[in-house]
This record gives sequence, structure tokens and C-alpha cells, in this order.
Amino acid sequence: MISIDHSDLSNQSRASVFRAGDPCENGYRSLGSCFITRLQSKWFPSISYHSTMPSSKNAILAKHDDDVVIVSAIRSAITKGKKGGFKDTFPEEILSHVLKHAYKSVNLDPKLVEDIAVGNVLPAGGGASAARMAALHAGLPNTSSVYTVNRQCSSGLTAISQIANQINAGMIDIGIGAGVESMTNGYGASAMGNGFSEAVLGTQEAADCLIPMGITSENVAADYNISREAQDAFAAESFQKAAKAQKEGRFKDEILPIEVKWTDPKTEEEKTIVVDRDDGVREGVTKESLGKLKPAFSKTGSTHAGNASQVSDGAAAVLLARRSVAKKLGLPIVGKYVAAVSVGVPPRIMGVGPAYAIPKVLEKTGLSDSDIDFYEINEAFASQALFSINHLKIDLKKVNRHGGAIAIGHPLGCTGARQVATGLNISKQYGDKIFVTSMCIGSGMGMAAVFVSEQ
Repeated sequence: MISIDHSDLSNQSRASVFRAGDPCENGYRSLGSCFITRLQSKWFPSISYHSTMPSSKNAILAKHDDDVVIVSAIRSAITKGKKGGFKDTFPEEILSHVLKHAYKSVNLDPKLVEDIAVGNVLPAGGGASAARMAALHAGLPNTSSVYTVNRQCSSGLTAISQIANQINAGMIDIGIGAGVESMTNGYGASAMGNGFSEAVLGTQEAADCLIPMGITSENVAADYNISREAQDAFAAESFQKAAKAQKEGRFKDEILPIEVKWTDPKTEEEKTIVVDRDDGVREGVTKESLGKLKPAFSKTGSTHAGNASQVSDGAAAVLLARRSVAKKLGLPIVGKYVAAVSVGVPPRIMGVGPAYAIPKVLEKTGLSDSDIDFYEINEAFASQALFSINHLKIDLKKVNRHGGAIAIGHPLGCTGARQVATGLNISKQYGDKIFVTSMCIGSGMGMAAVFVSEQ
């Protein structure tokens, strides 16, 4: 296992597995490529090792037949858990709609979809079965295989990167990376199961994985002096950006309207409704109005319902293909997957993950902040999002142009895929090219990815 030293995150010493002067001493290359590098250095010293990863902005923007491209990206509306438009809809039904649209919208024969990865944190029906059912209901043949992935809040992005990796490895030519969550049905104490091993809980960092997410937000705010006022100002801006974008119809192209049965909680009357807008977005939110809310996790804390992400339901799907295959089939190409990385951080401050994942993916791709047109950074909490933005000195104007999870919602397994659909939509509207998506991950991790718009 590669050990990464985040010296400013923990006092614990982490010895590198690489010797001084080793070509892999930075710990960022895969073990396989490092092994090849060492062999080349020892037996073929005149041959230099070259990474296949592009190393500059021009290289990132260049087009090659073996690129992993995005053919379509779509999401459902994001609705309030237990209250919103999808409160009476099972996750597999929401997922089936976006899966079907992903291939039908580009007139792709579903038989050509070889594999489907679905990010899902709170799985229904005993795990992967619900995702498989959704795919079959969406008209995908039983020859299209399905699997689920769970890396907490990055599950949707992990699903996309897994499909991209399969294409890069020659395992498949076309696949779908998706994400879904019904926090109406699976979220809460019931998701914790029957407890954990006392022996494992005897390790402090293992026990820290069970710290409530709201408390990890308070830890970040306290450790890095993120004030309540700053958090409320950031959260208010998220609501304001999302409300403005919604009013201007800027979400329309990324949201698939879905017709569902819905029971009115006041009259108990069942109705058929069309869910086509994020129902957690609110107008008129200000830092002053948020300042009146009571802390949710600690009487003296700064995290509350208005500066934390919303409990939500939703799904998203991204159809990926090898460029040469997409061209041969006459499929539209709306973007390109470039790279993704994940990192580990101390569980008690899990929210700092993006601050360490983003630099790592930029280093891997040879990019700098000035090369990035905008960022989609998940707003699990205002405290952790602000820390990451401030730590990396990112211009706030480049972050979450249409608002983030505080305003839109955060259906855990869906968010990583939702961000890609949103990012491509933003790129199309504003003429941007390169964007980064990132999020913190429960239990102490972070993930980030680079994408290029080709619209």
C-alpha cells in the first residue's frame, strides 16, 4: 500500500514505502507503473519512463482515438428526503429513468452497453440487485452487466472512474457510470446495523470513522478557525446562486423530468406529478436569516440545517465510450474523462478531503489552478468546503456557479455523477473547457477528477 504523508493533517509519522531517490518516491504512481519504472532504470538505463497521462493543458485538450469520452450525462431533479417529489418513489425507479435516457437520448443500441457501475451508499434490496433491476427495467439487455460501488459521498464519481478505467484497460468499449440514493428510505439510525467489533473500535482512528458527520464539520471549523459568519455567508451564496440559476432555467438541460406517484401529506391523496426541479432550492436566503438558526450538533457549534447539505433523493447517469468507437457509431461527444484520484485524511476531520485530492489530480494531469475554468466542490458542510477553497486559494467565483449541495441537496451515491452532469451543462452555457469535481468522503477520504467539455 502506498503511504502518503499529509504532515499538516496528522502528527502520526507515516514512513514512505519508497527509498530516497526512487523514481516513485512521491507515492503518486501506481505500484504497477513504479515496478516497471524500476525495472527500466535497472536493466535499460538508456530508456526513460514516460507516463501515458497528459502533462499540460494543450495535451489535456488534444483528442485521441483512445480517449474515454462522455456521450451523454443526465440527472434527475434532487428532492428533499421524506418530504420532496421522490419521497414515495423507490431508488431503482428513479435510476431506471436516467439509465434509459442515457442511451436512448443518443440513439445507442442498448446491446452495446457492456457494463454499468452504480454508486449507492444505502443499497435497497440486498445490494446490487436493485441496480440490476433498474437496468433491466430501463430496457438494457440481460447481457449488460451491473455492479454497485460504495465509497460514501464519492460513490457516483467512483462509478464513473471505474467505467473509464475499464475502457482504458480494454475491458469494454461502452459503459455507464451512475449514482442513486433514496435517503427517504435508507438514511438514519437503521442504516448502522448491529454495531461494530470492540476490538476494532479499540483503534482510535477506526473509532473516529463513526463520528457523526456534523461533528466532523464542527472539528474542521474549530481546527481551522472557520467562523459561523463565514459559513453562513457561503451557504447563503449557494442558495442565491442556485435560486438564480433555477429561475433562469439553467438546470433545464441537465434534469430529466420524471413522472411519479406522490401522496399529499396533508390530504393523503395520491397524485401523479412530474418532478423536474430541485425542490430544496429556496429564494430569499441571506446570511442574516441563516444566522438565526440554532446549531444542530453542538450547543456552542456553528453547523446547522442551513449551512449543511440537505438529505435528498435523486439519480444521475453518465454514458462513456472509447472515442474511436463513439466516432464509428456516430455518437455525440460532449466531454472527456481525464483522470481521478482519491486520498485518505484523518476521519475526525473527513471534510478536508478535497484540499488534498484536488492538488493530487492536478499534479497527475500536469495542470494548475489557472488551467481550471471552474470547480464543482461538494458542499457537505460550509465549514469543510470553505476550508478546502481557502487552503487551495481558489477564487470563489470559480466554485459551484449554480450553487451546491447546501442548496440543491446531497443524495449520497448520486452526487458524484450529478456533479459531472452539472459541470458539462455549465461548460456548455458559459463556453468553459476544463473543470474539476471533488468531494469529501465519510470516514476520512477525498476524491477529485478532471473533465473536459467538448461542446
